Amino acid sequence: MSRSSFVTIKDIAEKAGVSVNTVSRALNDKPDINPQTKEKIEKIAQELGYVKNIYATMLKSNVTHTIGVIMPDSSNPFFSEVFKGIDKAARENNYQIIIMNSEGLYENEEKFLKTLLERRVDGILLFPMQKSYEDIQELIKEHFPIVLVGREIDGWNVDEIFSDEVKGGYLATKYLIEKGCKKIKMITDQLYNSASYGRLQGYKKALKEKGLTFSEDDIKICEGIHEGYHVKAGYDKTMEMIRKKEEFDGIFCYNDLIAYGAIKALKENNLKIPQNVSVVGYDDIAFSKLIDPELTTVKVKKFEMGYEAFQMLYKRIKSKKRDNSSTRKVLDIELVVRKS
Repeated sequence: MSRSSFVTIKDIAEKAGVSVNTVSRALNDKPDINPQTKEKIEKIAQELGYVKNIYATMLKSNVTHTIGVIMPDSSNPFFSEVFKGIDKAARENNYQIIIMNSEGLYENEEKFLKTLLERRVDGILLFPMQKSYEDIQELIKEHFPIVLVGREIDGWNVDEIFSDEVKGGYLATKYLIEKGCKKIKMITDQLYNSASYGRLQGYKKALKEKGLTFSEDDIKICEGIHEGYHVKAGYDKTMEMIRKKEEFDGIFCYNDLIAYGAIKALKENNLKIPQNVSVVGYDDIAFSKLIDPELTTVKVKKFEMGYEAFQMLYKRIKSKKRDNSSTRKVLDIELVVRKS
């Protein structure tokens, strides 16, 4: 153990001939201290190899400079790219991050929220997965700094940042229609959050506008999707449609990973993309321009979502005001046309 580990402010006070309180004020940049005295104390601290006990200071001030991030699927590149934005903003503001992976399970989400509170984080960024939000309600009532990322809850006084999901679903489906598709299926995640509901509403809106008929059977819901399962879910649902000889010439997928699975199934059954079936994904993760054929997809501002989510949380942490006001930010999206 180095010598600096044993140096205390009492050691510095004795050498400087001042009180412990004076040393504390000098090292914590308090204004009520003589500049010459402050300079002298800082010089002695440096000579002795003093290292400030940041953790003790945080406990005393009730600020830990740490936030918690709960995301549903760390294996999904979408969330990794959002996290890059969070991480950059956090580092710029000297914040550390505790990241937890809920695997899309409500019981994990609830448990991790309690864990983060026990670890005294200053605030939490949460990607909520379920329609049951009792765990969040208590935090909101207590005005604890929390921002919901990628999801919205109507009528709640909570800070949120998310994409225009209805527009995304609409643009994807409209594109398929314009490419000549008449029978468009949608393969979606379970309908338990605003993202899946919004994309579905956009899908239905585009079909209705163009006068195309559809039934609930055209909406393929992937039950029990969990971490890392999206590609297989897309594959299984597409294989099921082919086995049942369902009629379709277009598929709108809830995300790019599901689209990868759909494309694999189509290829295995000698269906050409897009000649026989067109496929559109959602998120525009990095791999989507590398697969064959390159995936047409809805581009989400992933890095910006993460970066701005932290900024919203940081503003809430720094605010002295603890009331029922909230900020709601909607990020625009765009369709990226490739070859699928």
